[in-house]
Amino acid sequence: MEIKYDVCGVGNAIVDVIAPASDEFLQKNSITKGAMTLLFDEGQVEKLYATMSAGKMVSGGSAANTMAGIASLGGKAAYIGKVAYDTLGSYFIEEINEIGVAFNTEPLEDGPSTARCLINVTPDGQRSMCTYLGCSPLMSETDLDEAKIGASKIVFLEGYLFDREEAKLAFVKAAEFAKKYNRLTALTLSDIFCVERHKESFRNLVENHIDILFANENEILALYDTDDFEVALQYARGDCEMVCLTRSEHGSVLARGDELVRVPAIPIEKVVDTTGAGDLYAAGVLYGVASGRELEACGKLGSLCAYEIISHYGPRPEQSLANMAKQREL
Repeated sequence: MEIKYDVCGVGNAIVDVIAPASDEFLQKNSITKGAMTLLFDEGQVEKLYATMSAGKMVSGGSAANTMAGIASLGGKAAYIGKVAYDTLGSYFIEEINEIGVAFNTEPLEDGPSTARCLINVTPDGQRSMCTYLGCSPLMSETDLDEAKIGASKIVFLEGYLFDREEAKLAFVKAAEFAKKYNRLTALTLSDIFCVERHKESFRNLVENHIDILFANENEILALYDTDDFEVALQYARGDCEMVCLTRSEHGSVLARGDELVRVPAIPIEKVVDTTGAGDLYAAGVLYGVASGRELEACGKLGSLCAYEIISHYGPRPEQSLANMAKQREL
């Protein structure tokens, strides 16, 4: 099959609402700082939204943010996710296609509304997310586009989607499609709470279906039940051909086969908002892999994309990542 895309993302299709907030606001509304909290009551979501400061709205979700990064780098990206036939769903479809990401998954006609994530950002740059998943977890194997996956060099799976059995089956099916066409399958663990909820399933997926694994330090330690980063790294290298682990201001560690590199974070004067930092790091690395770059160059691209995203509010690049990479000769 002809390759049309560098990466095809599979994840929760969510409209993000991002606004500044104080620590007192988080405490008053029982929001866990720096974490993602699931909300199950649409009325509760509406009430919280009404009390938030004025913010910006963007089509989001972790894998969707990564695909936006791929597009900004000059790559070709596609996306598979579930929205509803409603106003937010229409906004998501229009906005993500406008930025150059191919998205045409059939919307849900009857059922929950389109997912949304209310992101409150404190002055220290920490993002605290309250997410109503709506119809997004209802994505199943039937929503997978085999042709789109087969036409992509890499299929990228978002760990946040892993809460329902249907989604777990869809992940395995997506990996099987990728293998059928000799493509790569990548996974991001997404969140330590996702790992704790689904540790056994994640381990099985990583060991048997994943070529490229993304995680931050806490997530990889949780996955392998250890408090030693180097031990977790070795476990991950045993399971996957390529491992990409982020360590906040300490940069990242990438391993592929017998090769291992440690890439420093790019110094930044002020961290404004960490929303999407891991998503955009993945964009840089995945684009590096898809374009045949060396391992260290992949890591540096990831660091550059994360650097851009934490310098402003929101999970989407405000500068051309392609231009930034060119200026730094990456």
